[in-house]
Amino acid sequence: MINRLDKLLGIAFLLLIFSCKHEPIAPVEETNVTPLPPVITDNPCDPDSVYFQVDILPLLRSNCAFSGCHGGGSSENGVELSNYNNVMQTADVRPADPEGSDLYEMITETDPDKRMPQPPYAPLSAEQISMVRKWIEQGAKNNSCDNCDTTNVTFSKNVQPIIQKNCQGCHSGSNPSSGILLTNYNEISVRVSSGELFGAISHQIGYTPMPNGQPKLNQCLIDQIEIWINNILLSIVQNFCIIK
Repeated sequence: MINRLDKLLGIAFLLLIFSCKHEPIAPVEETNVTPLPPVITDNPCDPDSVYFQVDILPLLRSNCAFSGCHGGGSSENGVELSNYNNVMQTADVRPADPEGSDLYEMITETDPDKRMPQPPYAPLSAEQISMVRKWIEQGAKNNSCDNCDTTNVTFSKNVQPIIQKNCQGCHSGSNPSSGILLTNYNEISVRVSSGELFGAISHQIGYTPMPNGQPKLNQCLIDQIEIWINNILLSIVQNFCIIK
């Protein structure tokens, strides 16, 4: 009797399922994520061109796109500057129109309360502002170039521009990060002698990775700095041997 009842209940349950009308399940809509446009790469670099990936993005990451401001998970006033799409959209960059671009307006603002970077960080130099303007005038492209030259590396030609673009946003002004200034040859040389500069940029154990909170410098830039450091150390050894 029980087995027969179980069978009847089972049949009734199946009839109930197949007799019901079900609305079709709507497909889950995918979130619209704007893909990053492909990077346009020149090889070699054109000295008359400004490149977003080589010139502008390192400058913004060093001076603006860090935690608490416009990067590192922060978007002060809705502005996020850690990649090309965010720079173009949230900083309202208008190709070929610097004066109409919020990014250019922010870095040229004369009011300290509105100027970016905000105090105590130092304002961008006239040369850096001119570079941003030129990039916008040239179409504000997501461009890059590959011109890794490790021959005849010098401080003024290679190392100083790397430090200016990638480090001085934090390590300059009246309140530099960790009290470390990297604005001239002597200040940078001190960090060479201590091993801090190369240890930080090459992300060695025991050193704070730099640039702080940003991707590691590309290998060509690290190689150029290493060659310059080795040349300095070699010069010190040679001078010591001559004196001795």
